[in-house]
Amino acid sequence: MRLGYFAMPMHFEHRSWSDTLREDREAVILADELGYHDCFIGEHLTDKSENITNSMLFLASLISDTRQIRLGTGTSNLSHSHPVLIASQAAMFDHLAGGRFIFGISPGALSCDAEVLGILDEDRGKLFAEAIDVILEIWSSDPPYDIHLPDNRFHVSTLRTEFPEVGVGFLQKPLQRPRPEIVGTVVAPYSKGVIAVGARDFHPLSAHFLLPKWLKTHWPNYVRGKQSVGASADPDDWRVARTIFVADDGRTAREYGRTNSRSPYVFFYDYLGAKLKRAGRFDVFKDTSEQGDGDVDMAAICDRLIICGTVDKVVDEILALREEVGHFGELVYGGVDWVDPALSRRSMVLMAEQVMPRVNEAIGSSQAA
Repeated sequence: MRLGYFAMPMHFEHRSWSDTLREDREAVILADELGYHDCFIGEHLTDKSENITNSMLFLASLISDTRQIRLGTGTSNLSHSHPVLIASQAAMFDHLAGGRFIFGISPGALSCDAEVLGILDEDRGKLFAEAIDVILEIWSSDPPYDIHLPDNRFHVSTLRTEFPEVGVGFLQKPLQRPRPEIVGTVVAPYSKGVIAVGARDFHPLSAHFLLPKWLKTHWPNYVRGKQSVGASADPDDWRVARTIFVADDGRTAREYGRTNSRSPYVFFYDYLGAKLKRAGRFDVFKDTSEQGDGDVDMAAICDRLIICGTVDKVVDEILALREEVGHFGELVYGGVDWVDPALSRRSMVLMAEQVMPRVNEAIGSSQAA
């Protein structure tokens, strides 16, 4: 099982933007040093806590400061920009990063972002689908361009103005051919979107705020999507994100991960819960659709979603999760605010150097048996 890193990110509102950007960079640089396979960074335009406004721009600042970690948008919100811009920027990023780019995509979920861009009343899911179709067409075709796909608002043409003798009219392609790995974040129980992810040969990343009972609904739908195009689904392509804190002793783990009033993990779920409730997406925290919003105990949700403890306890919980949801190829460590930088760094170190080796040893032993 690979180890990845994901940050939305989410910081306390009072913190300096410059400081949190620096902290988020430090986390990715540390992940690289520790051998994390990849990182995914989210983006929002209008959120003081989730305050990276362009994930690709942020990741570009890390290319020269990292060596092996793959750099993934987590996600590029495709409804927010013209697909030619995203295709061209992603292609250049892939070359700058020496092929370490992962293209994480989504429609863009934050309504306030949509309002400020004037697309609040648009079908962002349709915008997303149209945009990715055009991006893939750009990357797979050569000039002159006359991309006019059925039922797609984006008509991409260079027919009237191209000047091939001097290279004008050419849209750049990524370094990785035929394209970079494309990852779709899956955030809903029984997601239909993950069917399309499988059918398009993209890879799923299941969000860390889903209860395990909903998490395991993603894999059958991904398989269904792969089968719809005559392909087989590989569990190694499934990434599962979890909120994790590892400490040298149980008391520290419990306090920083769950009980302290300044716990960044509790803050994460309190803040996220308020946003999901406002957006009508609070069902991710419910055991049944009949359960009312007021019946959801966020303290109990934190107990179920935050994996915190010593190395032994965290190893046991990860193996129990895998037993419940099935095989997946990558565990993605969810980053939170570094209220205590020393504890936050130590958790990432313990995760890479002690937890994952033991998890993989246990998996290997069970497979051999």
